[in-house]
Amino acid sequence: MELDAELSVLAAQEDLPADLVRRLLQHPGARRSVALLRRDLTDELIAEIIELGSVRTLAANSSVPSGIRARFAEHPEPSVRCAVAASVRDEPPGLLARLAADPDTSVRSFLAMNEHLPTELLELLAADSEASVRSSVIQRWRDAPDDVRRMLLTDADPEIRSGSVRAFAPPADLLPGLLADPATRAAAVAHAVPTPELAADPDSDVREAVAAHPNLPPRLRDLLAGDQDIFVRNAIAARADTPQAMREQVVATLEPDSPIGEWMLSFSRGTHRRPPAAPAPPNLSRQQAESLLAQAGL
Repeated sequence: MELDAELSVLAAQEDLPADLVRRLLQHPGARRSVALLRRDLTDELIAEIIELGSVRTLAANSSVPSGIRARFAEHPEPSVRCAVAASVRDEPPGLLARLAADPDTSVRSFLAMNEHLPTELLELLAADSEASVRSSVIQRWRDAPDDVRRMLLTDADPEIRSGSVRAFAPPADLLPGLLADPATRAAAVAHAVPTPELAADPDSDVREAVAAHPNLPPRLRDLLAGDQDIFVRNAIAARADTPQAMREQVVATLEPDSPIGEWMLSFSRGTHRRPPAAPAPPNLSRQQAESLLAQAGL
């Protein structure tokens, strides 16, 4: 491991003496680790981190006292307010509402992902004028009430409609319109009955969705096994109900043109291999930590 990386790992080590933590603040990478990851920051260390210019990273540390994080919510830099908005609690009361009214779109987007956000503010952000904020709500609020789902499923922005169909099961009365909408047709297939018309759709994304449908009839499965699109055929190969002989025939036709393509295909079929997790680095003794700091001139 390189020295910079070792220092960053040391900065997050539990029970590291405060005097060693303070010395690590002079190293930019280690300081970021201290600011973001440590749960034992004293007022003095927090003040020093702020003085050294790592406010944005410190603002993302949920263990920093709420009073200090509330001050960060008024910071002139939007990136600092974003870091706070993502996880801050409503302390003092009204803090989350102030962030929901922040003039910067990115702050409201980060706030939408905050697990402490009450329903009334999620509803407010679901109707935000900026699509990126509404998109964050879709990712965060999978159990949104029916009226909010309907609003997002019929949003004027095609990306919002598409994301909504992927996140929510649409009401039956909206399904025909979603299937007719080019922006939502592929995503809506999962909630429809597979038909020969859908299996022959000119959009390969639609045919791929049909190929992955849990209730795909065998005759449509056999038809799509010979589809011209590699991802459609791959979806057939990934099905549990595809006969082994057919699966082998289909896999033999899958020739991606790049390592990324190969990974994408193997991921869909569940045949990809993850590299083994790196072992956790051992804690250093004070003597070892002192030696490492001396190597870095700290």
